[in-house]
Amino acid sequence: MEHGSYESELATRYASREMCRLFSQAHRVRTWRALWIALAKAERELGLPITAEQIEELERQADSIDFAAAARREEVCRHEVMAHIYAYGLACPKARGILHLGATSCFVLDNGDLLTMREGLALLRRKLLNVLALLGDFADRHQSLPCLGYTHLQPAQLTTLGKRATLWLADFLADWRELDRQLTALPFRGAKGATGTQESFLALFDGDAAKVDALEEKLAAAFGFAEPLSVCGQTYSRKVDFQVAAVLAGLCQSAYKFAGDLRVLQSVHEVEEPFGQSQVGSSAMPYKRNPMKCERVCALARYGMAALQNPLFTAASQYFERTLDDSANKRLAMAGLFLTCDGILELLLDICAGLTVYPKVIARRVEEELPFLASEEILMRAVKAGGDRQALHERLRRHSMAAGRRVKEEGLPGDLLERVAADPAFGMDLAQLKALLDPAAFTGLAARQTCRFLQRELAPLLAQHADLLGMHAHLNV
Repeated sequence: MEHGSYESELATRYASREMCRLFSQAHRVRTWRALWIALAKAERELGLPITAEQIEELERQADSIDFAAAARREEVCRHEVMAHIYAYGLACPKARGILHLGATSCFVLDNGDLLTMREGLALLRRKLLNVLALLGDFADRHQSLPCLGYTHLQPAQLTTLGKRATLWLADFLADWRELDRQLTALPFRGAKGATGTQESFLALFDGDAAKVDALEEKLAAAFGFAEPLSVCGQTYSRKVDFQVAAVLAGLCQSAYKFAGDLRVLQSVHEVEEPFGQSQVGSSAMPYKRNPMKCERVCALARYGMAALQNPLFTAASQYFERTLDDSANKRLAMAGLFLTCDGILELLLDICAGLTVYPKVIARRVEEELPFLASEEILMRAVKAGGDRQALHERLRRHSMAAGRRVKEEGLPGDLLERVAADPAFGMDLAQLKALLDPAAFTGLAARQTCRFLQRELAPLLAQHADLLGMHAHLNV
């Protein structure tokens, strides 16, 4: 590793080797060469004077990339694609004359980027599905475990830990569906020429438009696309990049919400992310167990969400048939978004596979708050026994405020039940009041909703794409 020069931390610290390989210069140029070979083959099949020997030479040298030669040439010509055409031509002297025939730089640049994004989306899709499976298993195992609900970050009516996990799942499931849709909808630019009119290819085929159409169809089929774009300028519309980026930024948003919730739960010791036996939480405080993985998810997600602005502005300012100010920004923004989301998913896979739940802490916190949360049930029982609803509500409010002050100002346990039991207006003794406090009776349909969500929404998706799941990512419903 070169330590005397800047390196992207996305590549060296966060993203997987697989995603880094997709956005490497080697993969980029190999993809260009695959496009040049496919172009030569299609042109030969349609009657242009290209020999089998020339194509065989291109194929034989496809992986032999002389980056040094290309770099030296780019210093002279100041054109990346022309530099690599030159380097490929050095390795293929017989095919040099037909290389890149009729094409403009965006034939390899844009088609190559679309192919790479398709591979990147497929990789993210697989990882996200495994996150869904792991979270689904977590929700299934804890679907009936009562826990405090929160509104405004304050204790509210009870829910279950499994039901809370379905809220995370629902966001990630929406992201998966959008990602899957975008992967299916991703277009192929095709062979459109310098301004999208296909004039150069029409000239090659002596004005035969049918052969130009056939060339595009052959190229699209060679790379697994149903058909090429109907129209474009020199570049495909940069709105495509924005649409892809929007899906990725949406995934970042869901990840931030999930990791943020976990950070709060870890702060009250209810649920913790994985923590290694030799992991150090703080250089100063040896006891610390910081949620560093979730914090890193939030950090990366913040970067990913902010990065959406770049393809948004790039698409807006791609004047007429093409401008070049999209190039540097596009390289940074799109690769950055893919590597960011990949790094996030790598973290989420680790977190979701190793979440630790502390049921006794959860039960204690429920027990502390449940008398307050049960006040409505107490009120209804007393009203049914003949009490005045408004008068009882006021008495209960005063008892609740007094019990709350005892907790907050004196640091003592809450005594709401004792206060109500001592108030003859409610007509219930302490034993009767405590009998009301079964946490499971205060979670509504949370467990049922969880089971229904897993069975109706998640399980069919996992079954449909079982081939994408890892051996430990399964759902028991």
